[in-house]
Amino acid sequence: MIIQYMLIAGLGGFAGTCGRYLTGVAGKKLFGDKYPAGTFAVNVIGCFIIGIFVGLWTRHDMSPWVNALLISGFCGGFTTFSSFSHDSFAMIQKGQWLKFICYIVPSVALGLLMVWLGIKFVA
Repeated sequence: MIIQYMLIAGLGGFAGTCGRYLTGVAGKKLFGDKYPAGTFAVNVIGCFIIGIFVGLWTRHDMSPWVNALLISGFCGGFTTFSSFSHDSFAMIQKGQWLKFICYIVPSVALGLLMVWLGIKFVA
């Protein structure tokens, strides 16, 4: 049974990763390399999406298959804490403290807000 859940999560992860890649490309085209807009966008959007999924999960008895596909798979593949951390670390190394703060604070604050809004959206 665990292999089947892993495959389902992998399918969701593939879709999420493709969405993350395309969002990253769009972010670079729109904003260049001066700000990690793609990573910022996928993490904030992903927080809203996971809020919606969690809100639906708590209101409806969703299947563990759906959880594996959408929450672990899609959201796990779409959002990217590792890229967020790498971008932040690079700003620290370059001494770009204002840029670092302007990236970290809105990312975390908006991420939390978007999870809450996603849950409220379906409540």
